[in-house]
Amino acid sequence: MIRAVVFDIGETLVRDDRYWASWADWLGMPRHTVSALVGAVVSQSRDNADALRLIRPGIDVDAEYAAREAAGRGEHLDESDLYPDVRPALAALRALGIRVVIAGNQTAKAGDLLRRLDLPADLVATSAEWGVAKPAQEFFARVLDEAGTLSYETVYVGDHPVNDLFPARQAGLLTAHLRRGPWGHLWAGDPDVVGAADWRIDNLTQLLPIAETGGSGV
Repeated sequence: MIRAVVFDIGETLVRDDRYWASWADWLGMPRHTVSALVGAVVSQSRDNADALRLIRPGIDVDAEYAAREAAGRGEHLDESDLYPDVRPALAALRALGIRVVIAGNQTAKAGDLLRRLDLPADLVATSAEWGVAKPAQEFFARVLDEAGTLSYETVYVGDHPVNDLFPARQAGLLTAHLRRGPWGHLWAGDPDVVGAADWRIDNLTQLLPIAETGGSGV
């Protein structure tokens, strides 16, 4: 029986378009160039921040983030950043009596911005707020603690194999790999991803029949 569904944030619930466009504008680079470099580092299984380091070698990403915030050009999220299936899927899961948790590798400000959107979720939290980030097993232990469920009753939904799928599986959670965003599409057919995912989905509404049947067929 599935009692909780936990969602990654970036490219699971929220489009990353604005995030990378804002970095391109801040660094004075064409947005297409930044997008292409993000794709390049993704294909090499590198940290996506390496795209910024390719543009400006030696960049202190944290310092630049702070400078953007100070200049009023920092993080921003609003309804337009959400994928269209987010609200209906989360609301439908809650209507089934399933606990909905949002937990991903994001800043504390991102957590605050997400909570302001008043999503149909029982909890919204970020790695910065918890002081531990994926793929650390401590992150998934915190997920289970906050969800109040056992690992085999909990589904983690995400697009990134290394940060989401593999460590969640290692922690004993059920896993749904979402074919969304560059990571989700790039590795959708990878044999390790296929083998590690209990379900492979193209949109969040596909979670509903899984939840309704209690995860039967795992």
